[in-house]
Amino acid sequence: MKEETTTTTIMAALSTLTPPQLSDLTHSIFSDIHHRHHRLSALLTSPTLFSLTLHHLHSLSLPQKTLLIARNLLSSLRHLTLHLHPKPYSSPPPIPSNTLKQKDLDAILLLLLLCETRQHNPESLETESPAEWRGILSKLVSDTMLRNSGIGFYNGSVLIPYIEMVTRCWRFVGEMGYCCDHNNGDGKMGREVAASAAAVVALPSVEVRGGGVECVICKEEMREGRDVCEFPCEHLFHWICILPWLRKRNTCPCCRFELPTDDVFGEIQRLWDVLIKVGNRSFDV
Repeated sequence: MKEETTTTTIMAALSTLTPPQLSDLTHSIFSDIHHRHHRLSALLTSPTLFSLTLHHLHSLSLPQKTLLIARNLLSSLRHLTLHLHPKPYSSPPPIPSNTLKQKDLDAILLLLLLCETRQHNPESLETESPAEWRGILSKLVSDTMLRNSGIGFYNGSVLIPYIEMVTRCWRFVGEMGYCCDHNNGDGKMGREVAASAAAVVALPSVEVRGGGVECVICKEEMREGRDVCEFPCEHLFHWICILPWLRKRNTCPCCRFELPTDDVFGEIQRLWDVLIKVGNRSFDV
């Protein structure tokens, strides 16, 4: 999917939100952007912090840099899918714990800024020494903040650049071989991943009413009055059967409904699928 098409699809998904949900989303994204700008300001105004962060980036391997970008992508997808969780959920699903440390956030912000600068003005980084990069990046950030001041948010002046950043990160992670988007089985995101502990704990225990209900894992009938596990998709399983399953897979054995996972790339795929499916459905309405 091309970047322009992806951005349009994501905007279409967000257009399905109600006014209160859209207000909640805008507040969430504004808070995220404000926090990032605050960290960037601290990074670019402190020669010591900038030097330490740049040294930290140089010490990372390419897979480690990819993981940083992936964690940033996951954080942004959680904002965008805040109110787009599948219908079986009566409330947003539990969010796995993958919070970013300040050191990692600084490294991500500097890496993305360097990538953006290299894309639009590669000569500026090639002709100057790393010691001069701080001034070059500071000017780029100042110009960007003036263009995207937040005025006219609803016409996309801030939302679209945010979505474009998400799309670029998604494409980069995919190009590094961590994303297959269900097109083939080669990408790491196509593998099975365990459900997050938070999602498993949140699954309700319900009493079986009536006979004839079979646990598809053990193929035995669930006795009436017995407490069993209920998925958001309303399928029922013996607790003793489903727990070993969820330690290896985050999907419903019956319909493949996906629970949240602590695996960074697996959770990116899950949230991306939610976003794109809602966007594509809105075109069909």
